[in-house]
Amino acid sequence: PVASHRGDMVDFPIGPELLAGVERIARERDVTVPMVLQAALVVALQHLGAGDDIALGSTIAGRTDDDLADLVGFFVNTWVLRADLSGSPSFTRLLGQVQDKALAAYDNQDAPFERLVEALNPERSTAYHPLFQTMFTWDDDAWIDLDIPGLTGRLEVLSTPTAKFDLEFNYFSDPGGAGLRCYLEYATDLFDRKTAEDITDRYVRVIRELVADPEKPVGLVDVLGEGERELVLGEFGG
Repeated sequence: PVASHRGDMVDFPIGPELLAGVERIARERDVTVPMVLQAALVVALQHLGAGDDIALGSTIAGRTDDDLADLVGFFVNTWVLRADLSGSPSFTRLLGQVQDKALAAYDNQDAPFERLVEALNPERSTAYHPLFQTMFTWDDDAWIDLDIPGLTGRLEVLSTPTAKFDLEFNYFSDPGGAGLRCYLEYATDLFDRKTAEDITDRYVRVIRELVADPEKPVGLVDVLGEGERELVLGEFGG
């Protein structure tokens, strides 16, 4: 009943070809790449048992004034992005929903997250976050060049044995290619490493399927891996 906040991390790439497909869908539907990836994540979570009403936490830069752009400091705020998958809408319709709610959240991003929690006053538990349990963190500016005279440096992602949430999906531009370097931080109280790897495999499979057919109802997306369908229909189903 009390989260230990122990965690681990697995990495999963989104390759150049798949990212190009995501970018194409984003252009055609007039949304951003993070919106496409967020919508696909919601679909994957639904098929993994999260239900039809899914809330993801996400970060927002918090630098709403141009004068803050070059200041050093932590301005990041947290917001909640909610998606309704009831009725199995098409992925295109889900993208429109995600876009509308994200833009509305942008318009109200000055509301402090702590004030939001206070106003909603959700049921509290020591076992889980009151508003969301899965975090979506997008940072396409994380990989920077270091220009220090006489020194050579590189940036590396370091895993710590901690987890702030049940699941946190992190996305970074890959400086060595055209894809994304992605990491899933997970709570080891709830998931073992194999399960976390399976979640990322299914998520990438969902992205690929939705990019190939964005008009497909999200309820028809296939998250089963190789051999699993035969296992379910044969051995389990008799």
